[in-house]
Amino acid sequence: MKTIRPLGVLLIALVLGLTAAAYAAHWIQQQGAAATVQVVVAKRDLQMGTRLLPEMLETIAWPKAAAIKDPLTVLNQAVDRVIRVPVLRGEPLLLSKLAPAGDKGGLSSALSPGQRAVTVKVNEIVGVAGFALPGNYVDVMVNTPDSQNQPVSKIVIERIQVLAVAQDLSSNENKPRVVNAVTLQVTPQQAEQIDLARSVGTLSLVLRSQSDLGTVLTDGARKMDLLPKSSASPAPATAVRTAYVRPTPRKAAAEATPAPLQASAHPEPPRLEVIRGMTLSQE
Repeated sequence: MKTIRPLGVLLIALVLGLTAAAYAAHWIQQQGAAATVQVVVAKRDLQMGTRLLPEMLETIAWPKAAAIKDPLTVLNQAVDRVIRVPVLRGEPLLLSKLAPAGDKGGLSSALSPGQRAVTVKVNEIVGVAGFALPGNYVDVMVNTPDSQNQPVSKIVIERIQVLAVAQDLSSNENKPRVVNAVTLQVTPQQAEQIDLARSVGTLSLVLRSQSDLGTVLTDGARKMDLLPKSSASPAPATAVRTAYVRPTPRKAAAEATPAPLQASAHPEPPRLEVIRGMTLSQE
């Protein structure tokens, strides 16, 4: 009897402990579910212009504390839609990353509303040694004769996004890729300017920082800017000539007359002749 009572107390305590643990786990699960929301994420890295399929996607619990704008919450919202930007594995899909419903994919789905795509032929130098990658921003510079038929280089369009290099939309690599064509996203007016610029001169791409939003107005560079005149250059030497004047007869006669002999600087003292008997001496 004395042995049964302690066992009963332990059994009751064990049951109460398991009940409390189950209740705490259920409460924690409810709190976690209330603090999260289901969002659609990518199972693998997806390139720009990819049409989404069910095997590419999954749903996970996303904390409400880290709120995101317009996430997709069910797979049906994303299936058969085309993404406009590259998406990494585990990255939530947002409505702003999807092309309009019915888009067939490809490069056209990556264009923003009102934008156009224009391709520029480049080489290793024009293409910034292959560092003009999809997603980067470049300036377009043209070299052409000016109104005085003098060569000038001028940046004509600033901050143009690179959409693709040689038909490749992927921007996952940061390695240089030397290609022969770069596709840019421009407005219709900028497309006209680029078409005119490459018909009257040669184009070059100038890589710029993605965080640089400023606009720079320049007058362009000309030949005189490369070889400016030095203000300290010496003056040209002046030849000096001495004129010959023909002497007059009077002057010539004067010059022909020998100059009088000048007295010696140390004249000899006077001497006296003295005769003593038959002897003659000088003193």
